[in-house]
Amino acid sequence: MSEMSFEQMLEETFKTIHNGQVVEGTVIDVKEDEVVLNIGYKADGILSRNEYTNDQNVDLRDVIHVGDTMEVKVLKVNDGDGQVLLTYKRLAAEKGNKRLEEAFENHEVLKAPVTQVLGGGLSVVIDEARVFIPASLVSDTYEKDLEKYAGQEIEFVITEFNPRRRRIIGDRKQLLVAKRAEQQKALFERIHVGDVIEGTVKNVTDFGAFIDLGGADGLLHISEMSWGRVDNPKKIFSSGDKVTVLLKEINGNKIALSLKFEDQNPWLTAADKYAVGNIVSGRVARMTDFGAFVELEPGVDALLHVSQISHDHVDKPADVLQIGQEIEAKVVDFNEADRKISLSMKALEQREEAPVYSDEQ
Repeated sequence: MSEMSFEQMLEETFKTIHNGQVVEGTVIDVKEDEVVLNIGYKADGILSRNEYTNDQNVDLRDVIHVGDTMEVKVLKVNDGDGQVLLTYKRLAAEKGNKRLEEAFENHEVLKAPVTQVLGGGLSVVIDEARVFIPASLVSDTYEKDLEKYAGQEIEFVITEFNPRRRRIIGDRKQLLVAKRAEQQKALFERIHVGDVIEGTVKNVTDFGAFIDLGGADGLLHISEMSWGRVDNPKKIFSSGDKVTVLLKEINGNKIALSLKFEDQNPWLTAADKYAVGNIVSGRVARMTDFGAFVELEPGVDALLHVSQISHDHVDKPADVLQIGQEIEAKVVDFNEADRKISLSMKALEQREEAPVYSDEQ
């Protein structure tokens, strides 16, 4: 029997490995961008940072330590320099893909942080396996800026699984829609016309504001924002504002809201404040050819007819008055039923200009 050479004996001592094999190794050295592992082979295994993670900013010394054991996959038994090249992230990705496949088949809800915001959607990673969530499936409403999701942990389901074509698609929208439907059902079961409820301003338009009531949106029309006149809702409300509103009307899934609470109705005390003969002050709110409308307080306007502006002839109010001008006038008519008040500046002028006679005359 021929004697074995030293090289042959060494070969017998170590196990054989092949490309694609999964092996376990012990960390014997760690550098910033490279890990050396004893994998029980005649040559040590080399794990580069690029094959450990997709994050090229990580310092491997912060996450891996000498003595750690790792399960890795052999990329190349001999890289030309006698080294064994290993990968950790590809093995993790394979396991991740298996995990995602099971989640896809079981309609499981997954949770993971957003690792990248792309032009067309979000990218999340589960066990080094990437999932793409298109912008159209990120939310149940249009999202103009997806950057707010960067680093945020979100829930989603897998709706398409095709790793060969690198198409693993996630959907967050359907979870939000389902949750919204549950909230809406619960909301409509507990609310009634006349209720006062708190909501959050979701969107503001020229004609009103949409308020999220926690399951459904209600419309707060511009005409219901105040007892007074509102010219621009965007000057009053901003998205995210908390508001307490009155449920004015519920029609199917449509909810009409109001901020005109009856106990704050200025006409409740108008009869005393604006009785005939009272002298009042107000702001010119708008003008027509026949007169000026004066806001005495939010929700209470009075007419100052052109003939009641002055003893001097006035062709039209704009000749002597300006929008926003503060004036003082006398109440000459009060009609509570029709909510109409008439004013006269001329009446004050007459009182001020009345001649004063002395006993000597």
